[in-house]
Amino acid sequence: MKQHVHLGVVCLARKTYDYLAAEEIYQKIKKDLRSIEAVEWFFIEDLVITQEEGIAAASELATKRLDGLICISGTFHLGHLVLQLKRELAVPILLWGMPELPYDGGKIRLNSVCGVNLNASNLYKSGIDDYSVIIQDQVDEDWIDAIRVIKAMKGAKIGIIGYRADGFFNVGVQDNLLYGQTGALVDHFELSDLYDTEVSAEEVERRKGQILATFDVSTLTEYQVERVSTLSAKMHAFYTELGLSALAIRCWPEFARDFGVSPCAAMSLLQSEGLILACEGDIDGALSMIAHKALGAKTPFLFDFSQVDFEEDFALFWHCGVAPCNLWDGACTRSLDTYFAGGKGVTADFVLKSGELSVLRIDSARGAYRVFLQEAKAIPMEKLLKGTYMKVVFDRPVREVLSLVLDNGLAHHSSVVYGNYIKAMEIVAKIKGWRVIQ
Repeated sequence: MKQHVHLGVVCLARKTYDYLAAEEIYQKIKKDLRSIEAVEWFFIEDLVITQEEGIAAASELATKRLDGLICISGTFHLGHLVLQLKRELAVPILLWGMPELPYDGGKIRLNSVCGVNLNASNLYKSGIDDYSVIIQDQVDEDWIDAIRVIKAMKGAKIGIIGYRADGFFNVGVQDNLLYGQTGALVDHFELSDLYDTEVSAEEVERRKGQILATFDVSTLTEYQVERVSTLSAKMHAFYTELGLSALAIRCWPEFARDFGVSPCAAMSLLQSEGLILACEGDIDGALSMIAHKALGAKTPFLFDFSQVDFEEDFALFWHCGVAPCNLWDGACTRSLDTYFAGGKGVTADFVLKSGELSVLRIDSARGAYRVFLQEAKAIPMEKLLKGTYMKVVFDRPVREVLSLVLDNGLAHHSSVVYGNYIKAMEIVAKIKGWRVIQ
């Protein structure tokens, strides 16, 4: 399900142009917009023409807690209007121009594009960059999806248990920079806070039934199955009781030693239910998954860019065994294993399904944020390794993609989802003033 947003809409006009045609167009637009999922619309019902009407529209919309504003240039109009609206509404704006209508008696009827040009120039020269522009009959739903991401980040409550994993300096964040750039807040907890979370015996038994129904556990001891079941129940309770948007976990080196198993298998199960769980204390990775989820993508997860084959031109997206178990390819055996941490690893082992992929890393470095975006495709492969993984090809040589990652010093985790979610993130980056690495 996509992130729900509140959007305002105004249609601007001037009576020296065909404002009656603009009114007809606006009525149709309002009908079309109401069919878009997960949006609450706040329309200024009549055309906004005069300065007084612009002030009144801004005052009305300022009471609605908007996440974004759509300003339609029904015809050319006064330059005051968008500036009056922006003065009262500190939200991103979509400047929407209409294709010109057939000429009537030798006179241009809308001159809408010129109105958009006027608005864009006024905003830019005022130092305002969070506007986007379209000239088309239909709204840009990628812009709406970008607003969903911005809202989800702004309202995010990200928990981190422990700290980042030992030596993983590159996934550390500066909390105030994160807040300043996104609005997300980070709460810190100790590993013991999770270990000590109370859950009922009935819930542990229910989780055990899920695990036995989902995975081949023939290599595990009864104790290990019980520990994974208990941890699944504790982690779910911890996450939901605190109202977290995401949880980043210092999953090694202490976790398996102190709790008896690593958290990988429990994370695989819970991520399949929609929880956002980031390995190794990676808060920016968690933020990347929050963004994917806001777009309506199902069960995002973090992977390592673990292997490249330049001759066959593919990459291996791998992690130690934490990918959501619902993304299994349906062909191999979906199992749990204890191949690391001295037999206490307890990770999920399976190949992920084939399909179109979108890769995202929202990444902080040198006092700024940037966005790494790639389209890719998972293709079939045999189960040859422990952990969770997929064989991936790109629309360019894998050497070029790897160079983007290394030359820009990107962290070694990215969020991956099935489907195409690239364009909306490009718009997010433009609105936020973030550099796109693509």
